[in-house]
Amino acid sequence: MRISDLQSKDVVNVSDGKRLGTIGDLEIDTDSGLIHAIVIPGQTRFFGMVGGGQDYVVPWNQIVKIGSDVILVDLRPLRDQGYYLPPKSGKAGTGGY
Repeated sequence: MRISDLQSKDVVNVSDGKRLGTIGDLEIDTDSGLIHAIVIPGQTRFFGMVGGGQDYVVPWNQIVKIGSDVILVDLRPLRDQGYYLPPKSGKAGTGGY
């Protein structure tokens, strides 16, 4: 799979069904070559020129499934502030790679 293949897929949170957007960037460990997270840009307000909202940074281990048209992630809302945190687990930062 190529990075461009990932960027064309919608990212959907299985926790609440919200469409978060499409992948804008990846966080990669340059020493190991492993992907640590996907980054989904926040909402823009004017033809993509004025940034608004907060980027979603989704740890790789929070990706549930990469399908042909969609990437499913499991993120939990933090109050109603419009951003997300991964679900609490004893294995944070491990797995998924």
